[in-house]
Amino acid sequence: MTDLSQTVLRANGLFDRIRRGLFGGWLNTSLTVLTVALLVWVVPPLIRWGLLDASFSGPSGDCVVAGGACWSFVAAKLRFILFAFYPPDLQWRPLLVMLLLVALLVVKAQPRFWRRELLLAWILVISGSWMLMSGGLLLPRVPSNQWGGLPVTLFVWTVCFALAMPLAVLLALARRSRMGGLRTVSILFIELMRGTPMVAILYVAMLILPMAIPGGQGFDKTLRAMIMITLFWSAYVAEVVRAGLQTIPAGQEEAATALGLGYWRTMQLIVLPQALRLVIPGLVNLAIGFLLATSLLAVIGIFDLLNAARASATDPQWLGFYDEAYLTVAVIYFVFCYAGSRYSRWLERRLGSHVRQ
Repeated sequence: MTDLSQTVLRANGLFDRIRRGLFGGWLNTSLTVLTVALLVWVVPPLIRWGLLDASFSGPSGDCVVAGGACWSFVAAKLRFILFAFYPPDLQWRPLLVMLLLVALLVVKAQPRFWRRELLLAWILVISGSWMLMSGGLLLPRVPSNQWGGLPVTLFVWTVCFALAMPLAVLLALARRSRMGGLRTVSILFIELMRGTPMVAILYVAMLILPMAIPGGQGFDKTLRAMIMITLFWSAYVAEVVRAGLQTIPAGQEEAATALGLGYWRTMQLIVLPQALRLVIPGLVNLAIGFLLATSLLAVIGIFDLLNAARASATDPQWLGFYDEAYLTVAVIYFVFCYAGSRYSRWLERRLGSHVRQ
């Protein structure tokens, strides 16, 4: 069979799959027609608002006259949306923090870098990011109430999720332990955290935690929030990890014990690698949800990305352009979430192929 014939067959097969998917039965046909009608109703006004009648430069008055989207507002307030009240002449520091965190996540995403040295890189990047944001040594001090925007969102999300993972593994193992006291404590902690709204957890970080520790009133509020968020997220991750542990046949642990491996070596070498590989989609789904949940930091006065965007539209010179501000933030969130979902699929295929080999 010639290459042309194979191409035609593949094209016919693709067309047939599309036809069956869109018009295969009355239900699919109805959904296709409704979707096309919805797009015809929504897309043209959106194009007119976002492109044809939009204002791309000039003051806010030009936007009012044009009647469309005010992208000049985004150009004027983008630095505030990204960095909030951080001093303008020092904004290279939060920018460097974002680059360091993204670079660390990219390196961590590659299985070939999963070595002990990566733990040292985590410690160096996190401590260096905190020093860059807060100042010290030769850098001018910047109080945490001036932090905000995308660096705070990325820093809180990255650090809290990274710390929640090992704690969640320990909680999941404790919940499956044969030691009744340890299992009970783990269950109580997980259920208490999962049954409490994150807003309440943040209020605990602001109001109760300072009274529970010596000198807590002078404890930075961002650190207090990160401690409680880490504990809160670890309970959710622990349940996902426990689901993966339950899928591993008990015979594998028994075989490892027969070979002379202790409990922790069995978990490290046999059980946990398989369990964590199976729950990659659940972990990525939680990570995406946790990234979006960082917007709740606004309730305790921390200017995350969403809160900074909201505040940017209260400027008297650019008052009321909330649609453009929220759309800008939505695009940023979408980039991170979509990249996370694609990475999850890639990692599943890669680890699955290694197992088959």
